[in-house]
Amino acid sequence: MDEASKGMPGAPGIRAVEVDRGWGWLVDGFEVFKRAPGVWIAIVVILGVVMLATSFMPPLLGFLAANVLMPLFMGGLMLACRRQEQGETPEIADLFAGFKGHANQLALVGLLYIAGMVVLMLIVGGIGAVIGAGAMNIGTGAGMGLTVGGGTLLVMLVSVVLSVPLAMALWFAPALVVFQGMAPMAAMQHSFMGCLKNIVPFLVYGLLAFALSFVAAIPLMLGFLVVGPVLIVSVYAAYRDIYG
Repeated sequence: MDEASKGMPGAPGIRAVEVDRGWGWLVDGFEVFKRAPGVWIAIVVILGVVMLATSFMPPLLGFLAANVLMPLFMGGLMLACRRQEQGETPEIADLFAGFKGHANQLALVGLLYIAGMVVLMLIVGGIGAVIGAGAMNIGTGAGMGLTVGGGTLLVMLVSVVLSVPLAMALWFAPALVVFQGMAPMAAMQHSFMGCLKNIVPFLVYGLLAFALSFVAAIPLMLGFLVVGPVLIVSVYAAYRDIYG
């Protein structure tokens, strides 16, 4: 068992996969999608409508709702992928399967992610405040402009650097909760370690996923009717490769 797995009851071992699996996860996702395209398109449309509805809520409530609901939906979608892998036909109701049996744990994953986001925003906000105060002390002119410009780049860089580990902690957490019965915090820790151990395949995957998403957005976002399910199933494909 991987060292990262020690001390985590019930935790699976973490495997390192070949670099080309970054592309393979997307290929696997498309293979699954094309066997039941109608169901997967309907699932993505419903998920998109629900997430869009959260954007019409008051900002704080919408932020909380979106980030708590997403792990619940992803848990259900991981179960749908497993069902299809076992020869069954996925159903639209699978989208809501995470609300049964694992709802509290999946919701807590979302709350932990929100807590991480709050910490990230406090750090970034603090850096921004320090830079702003420094710019005010400089006064006007080129010095102030350089301080503000450099500070803005620094804030953006710190934001990205801190966002990536947070995304890594969330990536496999719903799957680890529903398949392994792991506690939310342990699932997020194990998710981070799984991504870290396979960082190069994930870099390949991330670049390809970004390119696919860019192309999908061109025809009035309609490409996401295909790319959306492919990306969802690719998470399951990666989970299966890395955790078995």
